[in-house]
Amino acid sequence: MKIAFFSTQDYDRTYFERYNSGHTINYYENRLDIESIALADGHDAVCVFVNDKLDTAVTRSLATRGVKLILLRCAGFNNVDLNTAREYGIKVFCVPEYSPHAVAEHTIALLLCLNRKIHKAYNRVREGNFSLSKLMGFDLYQKTVGVIGCGRIGKALVNILLGFGCKVLISSLEEDYELLNRGVQFVNKEKLFKESDIISLQCPLNDTTYHMINKDSIATMKKGVFLVNTSRGALIDTVAAKMGLQSGQIGALAIDVYEQEQHLFFHDLSDNIINDSLILELMMYPNVIVTAHQGFFTDEALTQIAEVSYANLENFMTDKNNNELTHLL
Repeated sequence: MKIAFFSTQDYDRTYFERYNSGHTINYYENRLDIESIALADGHDAVCVFVNDKLDTAVTRSLATRGVKLILLRCAGFNNVDLNTAREYGIKVFCVPEYSPHAVAEHTIALLLCLNRKIHKAYNRVREGNFSLSKLMGFDLYQKTVGVIGCGRIGKALVNILLGFGCKVLISSLEEDYELLNRGVQFVNKEKLFKESDIISLQCPLNDTTYHMINKDSIATMKKGVFLVNTSRGALIDTVAAKMGLQSGQIGALAIDVYEQEQHLFFHDLSDNIINDSLILELMMYPNVIVTAHQGFFTDEALTQIAEVSYANLENFMTDKNNNELTHLL
């Protein structure tokens, strides 16, 4: 099968070539959108990532170019117009379980770094400053952590938090009896916002979760709450979060995702002028940590992304499209 591979990074090529069993793949650094759609000409499938834009126009154009398959090498599918894909008979597969531990562990890394001010301490010591002034943190033990979303990543995160001795609240569409038996409480978002010392977002982005963290919800949170997002950027109204930081309502913010990240993340812009005043301002705050969507970036996760993507391709070619874990359409 001939595949147009968009938003290619060096590591993508390494892992997908390692497990390729004879498919023809053309790798493009371009993000898939209406301007780059012509690169899909002559291909049977496209392989895309989180910031590729498969809206109505792009999806319809893929169909007119003979593309029959969309392979998402990620768990989220908010960037794909599934209704248009269904209308034109395009099959869509995702990779829902690429080492949930990778993202969960990165969430904990961000939280610990933010709390114990590791980023500030690292820079100080390199400059010969061994003072502990203004590096005070707090014990995670017995703190209340609210986790929004209890999928594979959310559950992996909760298991780690329980190991720290945290009290865990979860807001999720469904309860998990294993976690209930371990003392986790399933609550509504309002209670979670009100009682949590730390809030972590582990839910998908859709119409009901867009800007879930906004001016109104922030106002109901504990003053000084720590907020961590390793899911999707648009779960947070970034302007509202900035205002929360300025007022002290949000005590600290760690984000591995950003709602305007498609113009920034996965690219080396060190020699460029970054025309995004909001992210530049946030990065100047001493109580904010930004990483560039690297939560998934482990050897295990990249291996699974490639292996599951090829398995999805085989399912499509053999008309075995009944795997509910990966098959969206």
